[in-house]
Amino acid sequence: MLQAALERLETATPGDALVLDVGGWGAPLTRADWVLDAQPYDTRGPDGSHGDGRERFTSRTWVTRDMCDREPWPFRDGQFDVAVCIMTLADVRDPIWVCRELSRVARSGYVEVPTVVAELLQHESDEGGGQHLGLAQRRWFVQMEGGELVFVHKSHDIHHDWALRISSRWQERMTVTDERQGLFWEGTLPARERLLLTPEDHRHLRDDLAAHLNARFEPTAAEVVVRQARDVARQGLYIVGQPVRAAAGRVMDRIVGR
Repeated sequence: MLQAALERLETATPGDALVLDVGGWGAPLTRADWVLDAQPYDTRGPDGSHGDGRERFTSRTWVTRDMCDREPWPFRDGQFDVAVCIMTLADVRDPIWVCRELSRVARSGYVEVPTVVAELLQHESDEGGGQHLGLAQRRWFVQMEGGELVFVHKSHDIHHDWALRISSRWQERMTVTDERQGLFWEGTLPARERLLLTPEDHRHLRDDLAAHLNARFEPTAAEVVVRQARDVARQGLYIVGQPVRAAAGRVMDRIVGR
């Protein structure tokens, strides 16, 4: 959790305020009075916790359930003064529903999600399947537009697009604020999905991601050449049904054509 956000929560939340933590199993907020998560209470905290002091929630106020099952959560409208959801929305299958329920059961809150840049970092596959972009459990890119969360499906084809990879020299310079973004909200947490319905939609998304990346981390001329060469080589792998010599010739023609 971003340190500045944690400090604001701890200082601005009255002692008698009722606080809900949604998806807090990995690192629960100690200030939370209630927690809702699919994982059980007894296995909580493999990544530590957020905040100092003892946990205010107990096994009795830990609700184990699927937050996306389309059944209203077992809380009254406006039951909580504050609800938090830290680095969970990008992972769940229906973040729009979760945002609606957060808005229903709480009068205000804070959400934290990975940045688009964080989902373009390279990670080694645990199953030995090579490198992929972002963490495997994350289903969504999340952008913040005018106080609204915009969710975009993280399609599989991005993993093969070298134009979307952050170079190692930039990864070494990144800080936690490059990888996380937070939003405090009052009354309602606005959220919507950007639909990807056509091949053009997917192409526009890749163009937007590349533009976003280059605006933050401008590539050198050498990196552009390497990306182009990798892209051409990748395209060559899809040339099938031809003799090896002919396929190699096609790839070389494309390289020369660049």
